[in-house]
Amino acid sequence: MADLHIEDFHQDVARILVALYNRFPQPTAIFVSDLIGEHEPDSFGVPAPRHLGCFSAMLWLADEGFLRFTDTIRQEAIDQACLTERAFVLLSKAEPQARDPELPASIARQRATLAQRLRDALSSGSSSQLYDTVQHCFIPSYK
Repeated sequence: MADLHIEDFHQDVARILVALYNRFPQPTAIFVSDLIGEHEPDSFGVPAPRHLGCFSAMLWLADEGFLRFTDTIRQEAIDQACLTERAFVLLSKAEPQARDPELPASIARQRATLAQRLRDALSSGSSSQLYDTVQHCFIPSYK
């Protein structure tokens, strides 16, 4: 049986980190619905499991030191969220072996960052590529 919730988690992590990287260093509200679309709550008003999974990924990233935020907006968003220094350095560091010597240095450096690799993995639609790329966020040598 496939661990679909883990695939969703990897996708959520990539989207959260890229969204915050794109706004860095400006704190911003990150809404679940902006990341994964609308998911209707059940008849009792309890958010959908997919919605809760994405919200929980935000909280987990904060607990693990990738982002900080000032408050939650119900279970809809985190407010005034920003990458930590650790996450910013992780996402913006260019890997020398990933640089394309055919490109101008500034473009090659940007293309070799983990942030760009996350963007590429998200746009590829490949769960395998996304898994491998998100896992680089959690490798101890990157911390």
